[in-house]
Amino acid sequence: MATERDYQSLYDRIAALRETVAGRVSSDLIQNPQLADALTKQIDDLLQSVVNADSAAAPPPDKGLAQLAGVGPEAATDFGQTRVPPGVVEYDETIVSERMLAVGDLYYIYQHEKIGVFRVMRKLQDLFRAGTVRLSAGPGAFALYQFDRREVLRYTTRDRIAAYRRILGYGSGSGPAGSRPNTDFHNLFTHFINQVTLYWRDKRISDVIRERAYDPSFGAIAIVRRAGLDLRNNLKWTSYGHLNVMRVEVMQLLDEAFRILEADDIKRLFGADNAWDVVEEVLIRYFGERLVTSPRQRMGVAGREVLRWVGQPHILQKTRPQFEALLLEIAEYAEEWLTSAQAMGLAERRPDARVLPWDRTAPQVSRPGRQSSMNGQYGASRAHRPAADLADLESDLRGQ
Repeated sequence: MATERDYQSLYDRIAALRETVAGRVSSDLIQNPQLADALTKQIDDLLQSVVNADSAAAPPPDKGLAQLAGVGPEAATDFGQTRVPPGVVEYDETIVSERMLAVGDLYYIYQHEKIGVFRVMRKLQDLFRAGTVRLSAGPGAFALYQFDRREVLRYTTRDRIAAYRRILGYGSGSGPAGSRPNTDFHNLFTHFINQVTLYWRDKRISDVIRERAYDPSFGAIAIVRRAGLDLRNNLKWTSYGHLNVMRVEVMQLLDEAFRILEADDIKRLFGADNAWDVVEEVLIRYFGERLVTSPRQRMGVAGREVLRWVGQPHILQKTRPQFEALLLEIAEYAEEWLTSAQAMGLAERRPDARVLPWDRTAPQVSRPGRQSSMNGQYGASRAHRPAADLADLESDLRGQ
């Protein structure tokens, strides 16, 4: 149990130790700047071990109040004898990686939803049932029939839309009753990606102007870490619920859809070479859409990799060389996502805005009886309309 005198003495001695070490190795620090990081880490670890040992000690029954107030036989004769706790337990920055992987997969699914993959499958089902296309008993036709029959067992389109709104904040509705849209996600996500790209831009500049190209850069890892932790803590509270099961089911659905689109009779029907050609041909022929297939698909791939990385303990690394080596894993993904998002008008590079202002209003919680879609209320007149209403789905997904 540390007293106020011990507490003061500890930090004075640690400060003196830092000065002594820095003075003795000052000449070496010029030749080897990484030595400063190593020495600082060792002293920080030493201090932390003392603090942890003191925190683990059991406090007196009165928590030290009698000493401080001068009551009883243990009353302190001077202020230095009073008990000083080192502080409370630090905020838990950890998160279950499984939930972050699920968020990454949901983001990947969302981008394919925005491309129109599921609307293409719905259109193929409608054409097949109407007999307006030359499909009969081929492998694609039979798989399309099975795809249609299993629809009653899956999460509906409305369920997916509600999940995008609740977890990713994309759309304009409020989601299921009792939930609230995660309106902060996109700002935090783009802010983190901007900081990663800025860090590696600084790294490339430092590689050019210095002799040793692979020295640690002069970028600040604290900014990247803080942006990543803000994003991770935001998703920490929105990744509960049925997300994990739902993303597994929809990933299976997406895989099944592309297997159908790759079938020879389906490709032959549209004169396509692969599944993506089928998707684009249907979108152009039946929906008259401007294609965004390539940038959206790469946003899905790159965004999922970034979210997976954030879910790992890499973001908690405080030592520059280790953090930089781990951050390299998503350096190109971040640049690719940001470039694609810029092309789509969904994000912009912020070279000067190093801090994301926290001035957004609190999201509104959905009330029972007022369940809404991502672009309007699901009123009584709409309650019995099919979940596959393509016009409604298109308008619902115009949130990002």
